[in-house]
Amino acid sequence: MRPVGLVTGATAGIGKVFAERLAARGYDLILIARNVPRLEALAAELTGRHGVSVEVLAADLASDAEIERVAARIARGPPLAILVNNAGFGVKGDLAVTDPAAQAAMLHVHALAPLRLCRAALPPMLGRRSGAIVNVSSVASFIYTPGNANYSATKAYLTAFSEGLDGEVRGAGVRVQALCPGFTRTEFHDRMGLTAAERKRRPLWLSAEFVVDSSLRALDRGGPGVCIPDWRYRVLVFLIRYVPRRLLGLATRRVHGASD
Repeated sequence: MRPVGLVTGATAGIGKVFAERLAARGYDLILIARNVPRLEALAAELTGRHGVSVEVLAADLASDAEIERVAARIARGPPLAILVNNAGFGVKGDLAVTDPAAQAAMLHVHALAPLRLCRAALPPMLGRRSGAIVNVSSVASFIYTPGNANYSATKAYLTAFSEGLDGEVRGAGVRVQALCPGFTRTEFHDRMGLTAAERKRRPLWLSAEFVVDSSLRALDRGGPGVCIPDWRYRVLVFLIRYVPRRLLGLATRRVHGASD
């Protein structure tokens, strides 16, 4: 019987690469996203290429009811060998002028959905003393950024949650990883409406393939609960701890092109 993996936000970017890499490793998959045609196309591609079983489940994780539907699917089994909470999005602009519904949706997708899906996946993993969870967070979780205040805050929750949860379950043979990439070439920034000039102001772009491969290598090695792909971002996070918070906020506002 093949191991089973579930990936949210599976139709593009980091989530799609996770699905591809897990299928290549022989995992049957449950893929979660909102776009049914893209889900079905990816499922057909992975089944044809790797001979694995791929189930698709359309769900919007900004909805409590949809989160519960995915959690119920996890509970029905078969038990997951790996859960990848990758779904996410950003809302560009200062909180006072952005859509409050979009900001609330971000809390659901980045915080409540991973919490609930981890809770659904963990009991069977702990019972088998085997399994892994990857919560896709961000380097932004270590800083605050004007113009993205809620994004940084939700990712900070996800990183801290993952570290704490890893401490709870690691002794039982289960690993939990907060994957914290920097700027990554995906559709994420296109959906945010990032301009070409804004992209140029953001250095150190990574590929989704590099990010996912770094994550899986760290899991294979049983590494620490936080994975920061690329040594330059690891150095950046180390230095951030010594920069006064006010100066950091001013610097990130300039990078993001926001106005005071």
